[in-house]
Amino acid sequence: MISKISAGITISIETYFQPEYSNPINGEFMFAYRITIKNNNIFPVKLLRRRWHIYDSNGSPREIEGEGVVGVQPIINSGESYQYVSGCSLQSEIGKMNGTYLMENINNKKTFDVIIPAFELCVPFKLN
Repeated sequence: MISKISAGITISIETYFQPEYSNPINGEFMFAYRITIKNNNIFPVKLLRRRWHIYDSNGSPREIEGEGVVGVQPIINSGESYQYVSGCSLQSEIGKMNGTYLMENINNKKTFDVIIPAFELCVPFKLN
C-alpha cells in the first residue's frame, strides 16, 4: 500500500491486477485500485475534481480529468474516510499513475489541491 499526507488529507492506494478482464495477446491489461481518502483536518471537505496522469511502459502517457470520483463528489467530515474502487487499462504489463484531487473546505469555500502519490501497476509475473 502507498500512502501520502498532503494538505491534511491522507491518500492510501492498493492496486490489483485483473487477469479476468485482461487480454495479454491483444495488449490489454486491466488493473483495479482502491483509494482511501482520510480527512485529518478540523473542517469538512468536498472532493470536487480529479486529475490523473497515467504512464504506460510502452511510452504512451495520458491524462484524465473530471468531476468527483466514480460519479460522486463526496463530503468527508473531519476525522472520517471515504473509500472507492476504480480501474485503469494499460497496453503493457507495467505502468504507473499519480495525480491530484481538487478539494473544497466546506466551512470557508476555499479550494486546495491534494497530491495523489505515484503508484505502480504491474502484472504479478513481472515482479519475479
